[in-house]
Amino acid sequence: MNKMNAIQNKYDFVILFDVENGNPNGDPDAANMPRTDPETSYGIVTDVCLKRKIRNYVELAKEGEAGYNILIKADRSLNSKFTEAYDALQLPKKQKGKNADDVKKAQEYICDNYFDVRTFGAVMSTGDDPCGIVRGPVQLNFAKSLDPVYNQDITITRQAVTTEKDFKEKKSEMGKKSFVSYGLYRAEGYVSAMLAQKVTGFSEADLELLWDAIKNMFENDHSAARGKMCVRKLVVFKHSSPLGNAPSHILFDKIKIHRKDDVEFPRSIDDYIISVDTSMPEGVELIEEI
Repeated sequence: MNKMNAIQNKYDFVILFDVENGNPNGDPDAANMPRTDPETSYGIVTDVCLKRKIRNYVELAKEGEAGYNILIKADRSLNSKFTEAYDALQLPKKQKGKNADDVKKAQEYICDNYFDVRTFGAVMSTGDDPCGIVRGPVQLNFAKSLDPVYNQDITITRQAVTTEKDFKEKKSEMGKKSFVSYGLYRAEGYVSAMLAQKVTGFSEADLELLWDAIKNMFENDHSAARGKMCVRKLVVFKHSSPLGNAPSHILFDKIKIHRKDDVEFPRSIDDYIISVDTSMPEGVELIEEI
């Protein structure tokens, strides 16, 4: 792991994205309805969902390139990937009371080869050949809609019938589709230079790839179920020091979003006014990626 190339600056960032006639993040505990806060009806998109989009983009953009594999995906078991690290480093496998140095070497191998571990971290302490627990430098909060969203569950028909028995009795089948007409969501995130330098080696090249992935995370993920999803704004706050020059909440408050006075039910990004206070604390640079 080349920690000499790790980022030297702390970053905070804000993402604004919207959905039109789609389900941005279904809840399996609620028949896959769009996730909402039950008390306020504000929409929710989990950090896990957003990280999945980022992983998918990186896998497409960097397919086959060394150092840009994705650990968290449904290709094979995680434990087999941890064992692969031991094989590559010729470390003893399936031993009780693992040598801490061996675990550290395997962990560094995983960080070097898997972008998502280098970025988000991972729990890799399972199986016979553990690679420890990595706390990643990039963290995301849940995204939350700016206004309440109204879930709709509509009935749809399918003309192709599933079974021979049903085909003799009917010519179509019924189904359900859940969506929100419109929602503008805000997510906030953090990039720790200290964790990059001390733990994973997350580099400037990794950082640029992260911004590209966020800006394009819905572009190769379109589907009828998700509707029209777009990243509308990505604002980055770059600190001049690894530990940061201002608290993140003060920087996040620099971005204000208000619904226009004559709009009762927002149906597009044009129904909002987005303002960015460009006066920054000393040592902080504002970068509007979008």
